[in-house]
Amino acid sequence: MRNSVELVALRAELDSARRHVLEIVDGLDEDQLNRTHLPSGWSPIELVRHLTLGDERYWFASIVGGESLDWVPVGVRADWRVEPGTTASEVIADYRRQIETSNVVLNSVLPDDPPRRRDPLWDDWGIDFPTVRAIVLHMIVETATHAGHLDAAVELIDGRQHLVID
Repeated sequence: MRNSVELVALRAELDSARRHVLEIVDGLDEDQLNRTHLPSGWSPIELVRHLTLGDERYWFASIVGGESLDWVPVGVRADWRVEPGTTASEVIADYRRQIETSNVVLNSVLPDDPPRRRDPLWDDWGIDFPTVRAIVLHMIVETATHAGHLDAAVELIDGRQHLVID
């Protein structure tokens, strides 16, 4: 384990956003998780699939950890796709497992370490992530942003609000 105090603090923030996602979907049934609730057309479980593949696996297993990018699904929003016959509980379990895998990778690096893999598409996208620190900060924002999307969807589903302002 090569953790630094900084990476432990960053990981705590990321873990908070991850927990928020899991708390939001907890208690929703298959229909609620698989139905579209917002005009953009995604379902809550599709967003969890995206967090699993397009975020956790892509950024930590492949980019930071060096795993091949051969697994990346091809097509528009392909990392959001939930295959027919896959249950919401399976998708959520996959997300939990991928978080564990991501944490193993994060425990093996330091904030200033460069990623072990660079995606060739970054040049086309006009982005760069030179350090693990940059990637973890990106993932905190990404996960928290998607947690907010889920908050909006769940409020439409059953009225639950994560943050209540009177």
